[in-house]
Amino acid sequence: MSETSVIQRVGIEGMDCSNCALGIKRYLEKKGLQQVEVSFANAEASFELSDNLTYEEVVSGIEKLGYHVVEESDETAEAAETPEKGWSAIEWKLAISAVFTLPLLLSMFLPFAVLHQPVVQMLLCLPVFIIGAHHFGGSAFKSLRTGIPNMDVLIIIGTSAAFLYSLIGLTFALGHNFMFWETAATIITLVLTGNVIEHRSVRQTGSAIRELSKLQPATARRIKIDPQTGSETVEEVSAKSIRVGQVFLVNTGDRIPTDGVVIWGSGGANEAMMTGESLLIEKGENSALIGGSVLETGSLKMRATKVGKDTALAQIIELVKRAQANQPPIHKLADRISAVFVPLVLLISALTFLGGYYLFAIGFTQAALNAIAVLVISCPCAMGLATPTALTVGLGRAAKNGILVKSGTVLETIAKAQTVVFDKTGTLTTGLFTLQNLHTTLPQEEFKSILLGLELHSAHPLAKAMVQALATQHTPLPLAEVTELKGMGIMGKDAQGNTYMAGSYNIADEFTTDNTHNVYVLKNGNLVGWADLADEIRPEAADTIRLLQHNNLQPILLSGDNEAKTQAAARQLGITRFYAGKQPHEKLEMIASLSQQGVTLMVGDGINDAPALAKASAGVALSNASQVAIDAADVVLLNSNLRSLNTAIALCKHTLITVKQNLFWAFFYNILAIPLAAVGLLSPMIAAFAMAFSDVIVIGNSLRLKTKRVE
Repeated sequence: MSETSVIQRVGIEGMDCSNCALGIKRYLEKKGLQQVEVSFANAEASFELSDNLTYEEVVSGIEKLGYHVVEESDETAEAAETPEKGWSAIEWKLAISAVFTLPLLLSMFLPFAVLHQPVVQMLLCLPVFIIGAHHFGGSAFKSLRTGIPNMDVLIIIGTSAAFLYSLIGLTFALGHNFMFWETAATIITLVLTGNVIEHRSVRQTGSAIRELSKLQPATARRIKIDPQTGSETVEEVSAKSIRVGQVFLVNTGDRIPTDGVVIWGSGGANEAMMTGESLLIEKGENSALIGGSVLETGSLKMRATKVGKDTALAQIIELVKRAQANQPPIHKLADRISAVFVPLVLLISALTFLGGYYLFAIGFTQAALNAIAVLVISCPCAMGLATPTALTVGLGRAAKNGILVKSGTVLETIAKAQTVVFDKTGTLTTGLFTLQNLHTTLPQEEFKSILLGLELHSAHPLAKAMVQALATQHTPLPLAEVTELKGMGIMGKDAQGNTYMAGSYNIADEFTTDNTHNVYVLKNGNLVGWADLADEIRPEAADTIRLLQHNNLQPILLSGDNEAKTQAAARQLGITRFYAGKQPHEKLEMIASLSQQGVTLMVGDGINDAPALAKASAGVALSNASQVAIDAADVVLLNSNLRSLNTAIALCKHTLITVKQNLFWAFFYNILAIPLAAVGLLSPMIAAFAMAFSDVIVIGNSLRLKTKRVE
């Protein structure tokens, strides 16, 4: 996808099963659209427009297939989270069908003569058949228009065959052996039962998005300032009306209404909804605030900086949706099989009837029942649900833990990882430096005064660390002229005309061959000393490395720092393979080489390591939801905690395992059940029950990911 391409997203109403989504996807791809994803669970589609097709033409095409397109808006997510009041349409269909089907089933066991009357049975079956013809027939017709026949084609053919066969038997008074009213009604009712279970369960699989959406408060306290008197008044407004630049009051216990910055006051914010970290984050003036987080202590005024779809929360919801819609490579196998499965089943059903009737002479009735059972038992709905339900649950759970996996494809890549490459500074270390050692030929106080006087004028992290260490006990040397030397350091002059320089080894290479120190200091062109700083190792880094090794993943340290410091960090963390002094282009070459040898993850801070993150099989960034990190990496650890890396890998592995389990069950079920139905060991009613049961197993197995122990 080009950098300038724009992904369009629309809601789609009327999809009855995952095969409907597959049919729409194939239709859009035939029209030449790129990056097409259609999610049955989220009831939406995304695509990149082609040059020869407009957005309006795409919408019109989907509508002509029999679906209703709902254009995306700010309220879409909110509407999706509104709980259904009362029963849904499909639940009403099931309830009505069950009322009429129950007497037909009871007629098989109870001696009431009226229930055995063919006309009464027909009248009981007719409402159920009409519901089934409307529900399954409409869906089947839509799928045929897309060129991808779905499971409802099998259902409508099977139930119509049973109904018409019974109707012929009633019309010509052929006797009880020609009456299968209860078969037609029961199949429809049982399949509707499976649809209702699927409808409810798929909503459960999307609970992570709903829970994230609910974090957005409905109202906010906006501060109005009188331009004449300067007095402030507070009014409660809808969150939808918030605009950039407006000022809001947030008190203890309030949800922060949108992304913004503190302009007055202070407090402690709980940002666990974004980072997975429950510790309070102290907020003061100029601190950034995340919309949807909770101010648990204090009171403050904030100015809105981002609203609507631009907020961090909205972007995370969008990323989760996009990841859930994007299917991993393993799903393509299921797609290909599903595309040819229905025509194949129709052929098997026809051969079952012809073989039973002509070759084995089992009679027209039994041959027809066997053929109907093949149609019903073969519905590939479980196959279509295998991947999207597992992805929706797995990626949703990751998002709730502050882990953003950007696509299903990346999920499969991470699950197969063999090597994990780490940047050092800011990734395995905190990025917070402490002054460790000073060496000088000058008096200590003079040297510290020179160092402090120079570094006060630098914004470099090392300079800030030295200023923090020296400023409380020492006086900076007054400097009249200060100049920054790009890529080298900083230079200044005092009132007596002495020249001072502080910087990297580049300014001292003519005086010493020792390049192991952080900062070198020159006075009047002579080396007078150096300073060493230590970058603290993250407290969780060693445990993270140990767990990766325990799970047979090889950690590698790849750093631009010198050999001694890189080796010291590697030894402290238990990493046996490390590379030091690597320039950015050398890092890229190493990552490319490692990725060719096996699936390689690159873990970095998401800013300096962006090229390496993009080059690896999959990139993992530690970031506080910065846009750079989100753009550069395939996975973002919002809490910047390395422990989440193992959680992310484990979740990806277990999600992929669940997908494989679901696909195995769906394939195994059909391979086993079709022969049984073909030889008459499964009646159409039992087949309908078994088909619905198959869906329940797949959905239930996916829902286990919500609470399954993954580490």
